[in-house]
Amino acid sequence: MSALSTVVVVTWRGRDHITACLDALATQKSPHRTIIVDNASDDGTAALISGHEVVRLPRNRGYAGGLAAVLDLVDTPYVAWLNDDAVPDPSWLTELENALEGDPGAAAATSSILLTDGSTQSVGVALTADGHGKDVVLAGREVFGFCGGAALLRTAELRAAGGVPADFFCYYEDTDTAWRLRLAGHRVISVGPARVRHRHGASTRPGSALFHRWNERNRLLMLLRCAPAAVAVRELARFLVITALLPVRRNVPDAANFRVGLRLRVFGEVLLRVPVTVVQRLVIGVRAKIARRDVWRDWAGR
Repeated sequence: MSALSTVVVVTWRGRDHITACLDALATQKSPHRTIIVDNASDDGTAALISGHEVVRLPRNRGYAGGLAAVLDLVDTPYVAWLNDDAVPDPSWLTELENALEGDPGAAAATSSILLTDGSTQSVGVALTADGHGKDVVLAGREVFGFCGGAALLRTAELRAAGGVPADFFCYYEDTDTAWRLRLAGHRVISVGPARVRHRHGASTRPGSALFHRWNERNRLLMLLRCAPAAVAVRELARFLVITALLPVRRNVPDAANFRVGLRLRVFGEVLLRVPVTVVQRLVIGVRAKIARRDVWRDWAGR
């Protein structure tokens, strides 16, 4: 039986957790191809994955960059994104494949991602009224977007929608991709029985300055690429106003994303990317079959 899916696992210094992920992939009921993208790990990861199909990058290109680096190598109808610190159930891939096979209008299927204590981390991604992507733990069959830590996408539709935004490096590459798939007229579904256990934070440090920098920057870039123009401009202006008021505000949260220096750096990075992002926005608009305002109306704040 030929494989329907290629599972892409991106790793960076994954020595302490990638073996559990690969062992779980070896028990999958569905035949599949696995490609491991090694982001120039220097901790002994290379030795642990040497018996697999590995694409080793010369430098760390992040999760988004790693996924983008091997998309052209995928020769199956479906491509799965899987974090190296996630451990899927044996039926995980089968459940996702069956869901997409039975729903031709869906271009992506997201998993039930459970934390190690059994609580739910995500069964999909919602779009907030101010343009953030947030994990949801209760959802119907259809969701706005998928969580990139464990999802299955139609390869052809992913390529047609522009692939993976490699420059995001890490975070929001999944919500941006889901948004573009929706603009192209596709849907995203949540598949409850497709379960994975996730060691949240094993690969990155949630709450760190880098975490907040990538999150804030990529959210704004996503909005400039995908959202209605008025929404993108509004949220960029809101970001600047909040930044300007922080020095005179009382009771500022003790979090990196409320530090003026970090926010100014984010704004500078976004500003430098505006010319390229505007071109990307135009290309996304040309490809779109659904108006940006309609996607926003249907999903923002739900």
